[in-house]
Amino acid sequence: MASQVAVADQNQLLAAATKKVKEHAFYMKRAMDQSELKPALKSAADMLHELRRSDLSPKTYYELYMKVLDELRYLEEFFHGLVTSGTPAAELYERVQGCDKVLPRMYLLITVGGVYITSKQAPAKDILKDLVEMSKGVQNPTRGLFLRHYLSHVSRDKLPGVGSEYALQGGGSVDDAVDFVIQNFSETNWLWVRMQSQGGKEDKKRREKERQDLRILVGTNLVRLSQLEGVDRHVYKESVLPRILEQVVNCKDSIAQSYLLDCLVHVFPDEYHLETLGSFLGCLGQLKEKVQVRLLLEAMMERLAKGYADDTQDGKAASFPSHLDCDLDPFELLEACVDKLISDRFTCWSPSSSMAEVLRLRKSLLAFGLKCYPGQLDKVNACLGKASQTLAARDAAPEDGALDEETLSEVESLLSIPLKSLALDVLSLTDFDAMLAHLPWPSRKQVHARAPPL
Repeated sequence: MASQVAVADQNQLLAAATKKVKEHAFYMKRAMDQSELKPALKSAADMLHELRRSDLSPKTYYELYMKVLDELRYLEEFFHGLVTSGTPAAELYERVQGCDKVLPRMYLLITVGGVYITSKQAPAKDILKDLVEMSKGVQNPTRGLFLRHYLSHVSRDKLPGVGSEYALQGGGSVDDAVDFVIQNFSETNWLWVRMQSQGGKEDKKRREKERQDLRILVGTNLVRLSQLEGVDRHVYKESVLPRILEQVVNCKDSIAQSYLLDCLVHVFPDEYHLETLGSFLGCLGQLKEKVQVRLLLEAMMERLAKGYADDTQDGKAASFPSHLDCDLDPFELLEACVDKLISDRFTCWSPSSSMAEVLRLRKSLLAFGLKCYPGQLDKVNACLGKASQTLAARDAAPEDGALDEETLSEVESLLSIPLKSLALDVLSLTDFDAMLAHLPWPSRKQVHARAPPL
């Protein structure tokens, strides 16, 4: 097993595999130079056979995969030359399916498939559907992940989006492109999640690290969706987001849920998030307990705040959200989400449900209100008021003593944010003093010391 192999041994295994890849690639290129298809395919299959190795760690496997991809570029050019000179792409597509091993066959099929689409001898949507379905034949998590990444790589500029040459004459539509990418994304994510169940409990930490190292193979699909021409706000709201969120919730894996939602926040435009904020926030309550929901909320609020700041700088925004007809105020949606999360996850104050974490949630919302709703002090006051009520309820519990250092630090931090932004205007916040009253005198001095000079 790869877990039992030292780094030095992994390097030796990689060197041996690389040597074989280069050797088979040499014979493949020699056959291509002589225009001999059969021996070229055999040598290519022998080269791709190295990707069936099970003694490599995911990191080492990635290095081998990249070396193989470099060689596949020459094979792709060879196929393209054959099609250009008159060989039907369908004939090549059928020919490579004669390879007896599934993994090499699929790499060859995807390589030919890309040329097939480029030739326009068949609708792009049909070839893409065929490839994404047949890729299910590789169920080993690591091998399958890299195979589907190769499929995403080859198809990246061949999707029948709006304005694409591959959408013409029945080649497909943006809906077909979205269906393909999301199906590939779903299958890729399931393979990634399945990596967690490989091996014994003693290898759990190692597997988690390996999965983190490979997460980009999954996130690439979301990047493809965000770059696809024709995925406007309507398509995103009605077709893309619901299916992504369904996949995120149903995978029931904390690593996948955390990464995919963070990726979602960063790859799609902020105006898309504003229009679908309710759906995104509704998903947060369905995540595994280990998911740090606050970090996802903060990422979304920072993304929306940055969009507002950019619009303000460009002179587009007078109020938030200025450029969309939103039925519900984003702050109210976020506030309701924070309230529900606190109610569901922090019903008692124990080490597992920290008061400090509750205050961090309130602090994030308060900072968002100050950035996106300048002058609307009622929103700031509401955050302070609810935080103060939470502390008051905690103080009323007879078994609870003084606030611990972590909680004190969070109270000070929460109060410092409006103090720095509003200066003396904090005096108009009725709940600022109520919040300040929960601090001992030394801590109150710390807060006042952070006030900007007049």
